[in-house]
Amino acid sequence: MSGTRIAVVDYRAGNLTSVLKGLRAAGAEPMVTSGPGDLAMAGGVVIPGVGHFSATAALDGPMRQALLSFAASGRGVLGICLGLQFLFDSSTEAPGVPGLGLLPGECTLLPSAAGLKVPHVGWNSLSIRPGSVLLDGVATGAQVYFTHSYAAPVTDATVAIAEHGAPFAAAVERGNLFGVQFHPEKSSDTGLRILRSFVRACGSPDSAIPRFPDSPISRSC
Repeated sequence: MSGTRIAVVDYRAGNLTSVLKGLRAAGAEPMVTSGPGDLAMAGGVVIPGVGHFSATAALDGPMRQALLSFAASGRGVLGICLGLQFLFDSSTEAPGVPGLGLLPGECTLLPSAAGLKVPHVGWNSLSIRPGSVLLDGVATGAQVYFTHSYAAPVTDATVAIAEHGAPFAAAVERGNLFGVQFHPEKSSDTGLRILRSFVRACGSPDSAIPRFPDSPISRSC
């Protein structure tokens, strides 16, 4: 294979098959991690996941430090669904379990509203802020697939907003850090475009360690 090496973090929080398939379709060479050392030669890392925030407690110790060091190196990090929430400080779903703290804020339960059920499951539209690397070529109103009960707050890192009872961060981006609350690997052509943008941003195998030279994460970690 000749695609960009992307490490997919396995912490037993969901089936990785569709994520790996989506990354291959996007031109990447994905590999499932068996330990923190697997991140060393990757051009990017994906933190997937579904379910309860407490599952992220498995990403403690050496793996947590490896992920923080990877983000600080300027290489691309993409959190998907639960993985996006893990990029933030914490979640009210599991108050004693810290997030990575790469983005400030706390994830909270979506509000109940008339005619809307929680969890939020199914297709929903995106309201996109201009200038995103990850969402390049994706138009406001594009439909993507969600399945979640908790969500991240809308902050200055938010590049796409969706609504389910209230607005929430559907996609975030800051320097080399990216996250999507939806599942791009299940979001048809729009999702594939997003994965391709991430893979392209992570560089090629000809670059030993692709970097984002102006990454705020690189400067602050």
